[in-house]
Amino acid sequence: MSVSRRRFLASTGAAAASLAAPSIVAAQGVREMRFIPHADVSSLDPVWTTADITRNHGNMVYDQLFGFDAGFIPHPQMLAGFTTSADGLTWDLTLREGLKFHDGEKVLAKDCVASLVRWTKRDAFGSALAARTNEFSAPSDTVIRIRLKSPFALLPEALAQPACVIMPERLAMTDPNKQVTDPTGSGPFRFLTNERVSGSRVVYAKFDGYVPRTEGKMSFLAGPRPVYFDRVIWTYQPDPATSAAALTKGEYDWWENPPADLSDLIKRNKDLTVEVKNRMGSVGCIRFNHLFAPFDNVAIRRLVMACVNQNECMEAVSGADASLYNDKVGLFTPGMPMANDAGVEALTRRTDFAKVKQDLAAAGYKGEKIVLMGPSTIPSLHAQSQVVDDLLRRMGFNVDYQSLEWGTVVQRRASKEPLDKGGWNIFITNLTSLTNVFVPAHIGIRSGPNAWFGWPNAPKLEEYREAWLNAPTVEEQKKIARLLQAQMFQDVPYVPMGQFYQPAAFNKNLVDLQIGWPVFHGVRRA
Repeated sequence: MSVSRRRFLASTGAAAASLAAPSIVAAQGVREMRFIPHADVSSLDPVWTTADITRNHGNMVYDQLFGFDAGFIPHPQMLAGFTTSADGLTWDLTLREGLKFHDGEKVLAKDCVASLVRWTKRDAFGSALAARTNEFSAPSDTVIRIRLKSPFALLPEALAQPACVIMPERLAMTDPNKQVTDPTGSGPFRFLTNERVSGSRVVYAKFDGYVPRTEGKMSFLAGPRPVYFDRVIWTYQPDPATSAAALTKGEYDWWENPPADLSDLIKRNKDLTVEVKNRMGSVGCIRFNHLFAPFDNVAIRRLVMACVNQNECMEAVSGADASLYNDKVGLFTPGMPMANDAGVEALTRRTDFAKVKQDLAAAGYKGEKIVLMGPSTIPSLHAQSQVVDDLLRRMGFNVDYQSLEWGTVVQRRASKEPLDKGGWNIFITNLTSLTNVFVPAHIGIRSGPNAWFGWPNAPKLEEYREAWLNAPTVEEQKKIARLLQAQMFQDVPYVPMGQFYQPAAFNKNLVDLQIGWPVFHGVRRA
């Protein structure tokens, strides 16, 4: 067992001892749901950040032109339908009747156009669509027209990306590099700004003006999205033991991410279920800042990768339950169409650290301090951060480990400043959502100054990404995905630490929880 694993078990063991912690608040009736999210909602703008908590918030308050079902097939959501021209270059998307924003204004095509344009400036898949588009326009109040430079069959998949949300034009005109702070959308829930408690609590109310689709079957973000609760309250609680105690006492209905070391305790309660709902899983990620030494040096990045033991990283998160994690993981979620084993032999699990230190010096490391931002408030990230801190020190790095609340990491990782001005060298995160499924959505492989935080210079990855987008068949895409993954293990924009599945814990009287990350439409009390 690693030093990091022992530390993590010690900390959660102490937490488990405090299961008799004072109650938080009492539940207030069958029309209200109380939820413990994995983090506080520090940003309200799903276009500005890739943080999962903001994605989940976005699914509450915003609607989308297309929505993914549980099999990640896109379906029209805000649309009555769409047509394409014979040459495939013009798409006309027609809004369905009855769509309104939370402020009472009707949703118009111009709102959608402004939202699409802003989204393409920040999103990996959106940029691929923009590069193939001549114009987004609104020829009428109900029709969005997209004129392409070349046919792009993946347009519905692009518009179904979680960050492709529809805002009022007045908000969508916000500089994409600045956060939108007004959460007015047209989704099934309204955000109650006056009940927000920064750092701990957000509240959503059923939007009575929301008109669900009437046809099709509800499946994740597609089809009808009925709401059965008047209010949904998210209360972030950084202490897992307090959350476990409150859940077992019935003070909460649903806990998104109970740590593995508390799951057995929760399972003893006959009223609770512990179950994996999101089979997409998460891939742990060591993300480097490529702008500054020492990780602007690919030889040093490769050396870190060679020392990573994915099995040890995932044990720190999931414990001894091997059914909850996978190792030998590259760019893609195991079991997904693009998953492959190209290049994984680079993960050699080196343990001769005397030799590693010599190789590190030979590669050019001069003993400079490196700032490792370790999120402390999300158990899976805290566990992985401890493992990485321990590994880097054994390798010979001069580590300044900074244990930070996740919201602070989300804000600070956007900084391109050097260390003496608040910069960073590494942050630990989980690659989740559709990142590990669709090549165009994979934020970790983008290159250049507008890439995801870390800003690698990896033109070959961009070349393969474009080739994948232009591939005529799935089989050709799979071949390119292998080349892409092999190149990733050469360029090392980040190091994958393995994939894990996060069980959720919820009261057995909640039914119809959707397969996927947490969404709150369709859920009801039996």
